[in-house]
Amino acid sequence: MKFPGRSRIALGLAAGAAAIIVPLTATTASAATSPYGPGWVQVGGENFPGGYWQCIDEMSAWVKQTPQYDMVGCNRDPQPGMPNFYDEWMHLAK
Repeated sequence: MKFPGRSRIALGLAAGAAAIIVPLTATTASAATSPYGPGWVQVGGENFPGGYWQCIDEMSAWVKQTPQYDMVGCNRDPQPGMPNFYDEWMHLAK
């Protein structure tokens, strides 16, 4: 099936948003081992062209909207074609 340029962009944006939103809204803990210690949950991963501080800034905005978490962490994990990919972590509030 062939999509016009505008439709392909919309489909790509929707798929990209779903790939980020689904992990951030998941409530189960990831099986990944936390680089930060106990109480941390991997909530997703994303490429941040602005690097580490962009990741921290965007994750901090999420933690303000998600009361079950109280701290954020970004662990650099370069992927093919995405040199600024970071695993996103949040700490479960007590």
